[in-house]
Amino acid sequence: MDIKNMVEELLEKLQKNPRLLSQFKENPIPVVEELVGMDLPDDQIKQLAELIKAKIDLDKVGSLLGGLGGLFKK
Repeated sequence: MDIKNMVEELLEKLQKNPRLLSQFKENPIPVVEELVGMDLPDDQIKQLAELIKAKIDLDKVGSLLGGLGGLFKK
């Protein structure tokens, strides 16, 4: 599985489970390790966590920008 697909899959699991998402926001590394379910090197786990955080932030920005679009309609 490539990294992009893994990030998408893990993000989907987090979004379906508010408890895990909250734990991820507080301490992402153990949550990613739990979700991956296999032993990966620490640097790969950290990379996955950072990519997931970035994707969450991008999704938030996209939602905010989408909401702003309604401000400019007549």
